[in-house]
Amino acid sequence: MRPQPFPWGRAMAFGLGVLRLSPHDFWSMTPLELACAAEGFYGRATIAPSRDALVELMRTFPDGEQK
Repeated sequence: MRPQPFPWGRAMAFGLGVLRLSPHDFWSMTPLELACAAEGFYGRATIAPSRDALVELMRTFPDGEQK
């Protein structure tokens, strides 16, 4: 899987449009600071799969001998 480029358009839309930051304040932030602001606004994103999803993945793709 290729790394995706940073979504600057979305970040700018959020920082300048939603948070109404000045351009100076927006460009003074680090991506981590902007991510924390987004988390505070939208809530924490669920990154890890649920236990049920993990069990299903383990059932579908069991560990075992490689051919």
